Amino acid sequence: MSKQNNILIETAIFAGGCFWCTEAVFQRLNGVQEVISGYTGGTIKNPAYREICTGRTGHAEAIKILFDPTLISFNELLEVFFATHDPTTLNRQGNDVGTQYRSEIFYTNTKQREEAKKFIALLEKERVFGSPIVTAISEEKVFYKAEEDHQNYYNDNSNQPYCQFIIDPKIKKLNKHFSNKLNTVI
Repeated sequence: MSKQNNILIETAIFAGGCFWCTEAVFQRLNGVQEVISGYTGGTIKNPAYREICTGRTGHAEAIKILFDPTLISFNELLEVFFATHDPTTLNRQGNDVGTQYRSEIFYTNTKQREEAKKFIALLEKERVFGSPIVTAISEEKVFYKAEEDHQNYYNDNSNQPYCQFIIDPKIKKLNKHFSNKLNTVI
């Protein structure tokens, strides 16, 4: 936790496939102060995108979310996280395949760990997905910020085919199901 302008800011770290997709989704939520694309959970220091793409570093493409818990809770972030990616495919999101595209929550405190466990248990109990959830829950690891051309990717490149075919549907789903949580300014 940190303070920005006398506001208590918390951190959440999610890996849910390509970080361009998850970054675009979470940037649109009211209460989210900043979303940083990067790498975490691996074995080498200061990895670069070209190394991550090999799948041999152990890192996941992830996002670090700085949020105001008085405007959006960690549990609400979990709700959006699970609604906007497939938590039932191991090391894969759509056509993106490899350990770098895994589904994982990197908790920053024990409260987040417990909330994530309870949330997954509820989803499983309610059989929200047709297959078991494979999302891992791990303690926060060193988070390395990705190169600048990966930051704010969707907002800067929304006309790219990948953005139109892969990210646009996630944004539409977000708009449809979470309109009450959206920030009016991006």
